[in-house]
Amino acid sequence: MNKKINPTPFSPSPLAGRGLGLVNRKIMSGRPLVEHYLLILCIGLAAGAISACTAIPTIIPTAIPPTSTPLSLPGETTTPTIVWFPPTATSTLVPTQAITPTVDVRPSIGGIIFEDDFTKPALWALAASGSSSVALGQREITLAISQPDIYLYSLRDSPVLTNFYAEITASPSICWDEDEYGLLFRVTDALDFYRFSLSCGGAVRLDRYIAGKASSPYPKTYSGAVPPGAPSQSHLAVWVRGKEMHFFVNGEYQFSVNDPAISQGSLGLFARSSKNSAITVSFSSLVVYEVTP
Repeated sequence: MNKKINPTPFSPSPLAGRGLGLVNRKIMSGRPLVEHYLLILCIGLAAGAISACTAIPTIIPTAIPPTSTPLSLPGETTTPTIVWFPPTATSTLVPTQAITPTVDVRPSIGGIIFEDDFTKPALWALAASGSSSVALGQREITLAISQPDIYLYSLRDSPVLTNFYAEITASPSICWDEDEYGLLFRVTDALDFYRFSLSCGGAVRLDRYIAGKASSPYPKTYSGAVPPGAPSQSHLAVWVRGKEMHFFVNGEYQFSVNDPAISQGSLGLFARSSKNSAITVSFSSLVVYEVTP
């Protein structure tokens, strides 16, 4: 006789709140306990697989607003930001200094007193000997010395000059370091005079000769304006008023002297050989001007 089995109502499983559903007690009572736990395990694995397939929401990070102070973790040393082009202070403009013009040491001159192209033999003392000569050439006068240690000069007959500005061109063709040539001025009847000379070594000087004694108001000084050796050419200039004297070579100022010893006289030219050489020099284009106050 068959027994009547009353159905057992379903009751919630202890894991129902974890998403596993309901378990039939009747099924559990009719099977061994091991099968009971295996059933629970299989149901749990199936539920886990389902949950693994569930989409995980994407987390969007919240932006951190920028701060003026750099963030650093504890224990870290903050490296300062390198400023590659630091601002510089604006420089103060300095007013441009006015350039003072070079003072013209060449005093003003007036009209021409006379010019000499060396075509009139009567105006110069000419002579010739075995060791030296003074001769006129093609608009020039030439002083030649063939032996060492000789002084040769030639004086112009007139006029007697007090204040004047004189220019002349000198062209040595044979000349050595210690040889000299140049202009004589304020030459008196007693043969007192001033002597403005250039050396073939490139120096200038001023000598004064009074009563047979020589001195040097301006001693020998080397100048870049004087070309050394020969052949060469130099333009000599002398400005004289009273005791004031200014000297120039090739347009360049050389020196000034105040000397009242000799007040007036005529002009002359000279050449002097050194102890070991001879010299030949020609002079041309002599022009003498008045001196303005």
